[in-house]
Amino acid sequence: MRSPRRCTRNGCPRQAVATLTYVYNESTAVVGPLAAFAEPHTYDLCEPHARSLTAPRGWEVVRHEGEFEPPPPTTDDLVALAEAVREAARPAPRPPHDDQNQPPNAPATSRRGHLRVIPPPH
Repeated sequence: MRSPRRCTRNGCPRQAVATLTYVYNESTAVVGPLAAFAEPHTYDLCEPHARSLTAPRGWEVVRHEGEFEPPPPTTDDLVALAEAVREAARPAPRPPHDDQNQPPNAPATSRRGHLRVIPPPH
């Protein structure tokens, strides 16, 4: 299963059950059920934060009146879990050893990740 989306309020560890969207040209904050996908410029909220949200003076809050419930697991979650297990079981690829392509007078190098370490000249 994918890890559940968390509330975007600072320091809140709860699972998100609602999505907050601002409609700037109408000075409105809309709090509705959790969107299917996390979108830019929207905010995921837990139930306490979704219920207690206030908007700036002059703004209107449109709030979903029903229950906020976490989304049910989908078959995509099961597929994502299987893919994660397969990926974790694969051995890490080893970079090819490239000593044959080095010129005879080249300084010795060692490969660590994507950076090359070159020893200082003597």
